[in-house]
Amino acid sequence: MSRPFRLALPSKGRMHAPAVELARAAGVEVEVNGRALYQHCSQWDIEVLFARSDDIPAWAADGAVETAVAGRNQLIESSTDALELLPLGFGRCRLELAVANASPVQRAADLDGCRVATAYPSTTRRFFADAGVDVQVVAIHGSVELAPRLDAAEAVCDLVSSGETLRQNGLRVVDTVLESEAVLLARPGLDQRQQAIAQSLATVMQSVIAARGKRYLMLNAPDSALQVVIDLLPGLESPTVLPLARTGMHAVHAVVDRQQVVELLGPLRGAGASSILVLPIENLVP
Repeated sequence: MSRPFRLALPSKGRMHAPAVELARAAGVEVEVNGRALYQHCSQWDIEVLFARSDDIPAWAADGAVETAVAGRNQLIESSTDALELLPLGFGRCRLELAVANASPVQRAADLDGCRVATAYPSTTRRFFADAGVDVQVVAIHGSVELAPRLDAAEAVCDLVSSGETLRQNGLRVVDTVLESEAVLLARPGLDQRQQAIAQSLATVMQSVIAARGKRYLMLNAPDSALQVVIDLLPGLESPTVLPLARTGMHAVHAVVDRQQVVELLGPLRGAGASSILVLPIENLVP
């Protein structure tokens, strides 16, 4: 008898909360109490495990889990055969190459023969190897920004969100090594049943992500203003137009960008639309 399909989620850190929120929105029932490291999800009939983000790609590569949520930077640094199924839109950050403000270095090529301190040695080595630049990579865990000040390295390669930590430590960015965000990944060698579950999970998660930036707009419009109202709607596709029981009126339904709602309400009302209703969307499969 085959074991249950397993999904690993980050147990802590900045990706934990949004990963759990997305999983719940996709129908994966998880309750976080700080103690339980695994739970069974009856709706999907899968096991959900909680693990350190840095360990998750290795778990997937070793076959301990079928799918997982981790950072793309962690997946690339691990050099495993785990596959990226879907970008998840949260946990965005960059792996930046930075030097001291007073350094003469202006680009990555200027670091030939220099030392680069980083907590991502594999990714950093590949970046410089691909660029044909010979550097000595110094692996450091924690306080990477101090390396130039302590004369331990001429540059750092560090993960940043806003870059404020680099600026506060007297460093400036000279190149971007990697753009990262949370991803849904899968281990290699899934069988047919496991592939079907993994793809279904990716499809539902993608529908949740797509829905977050959209709103469902419904309104009534007199026939005399119908075309003007339709022309105002920058919907996902052509709006749905339905005749009402009341003669000379139509209902118009459309999916629009969430940010556009505020800009649309005034013009729609001015064009003659009435009974305007805006609803959130839970799932959207284009």
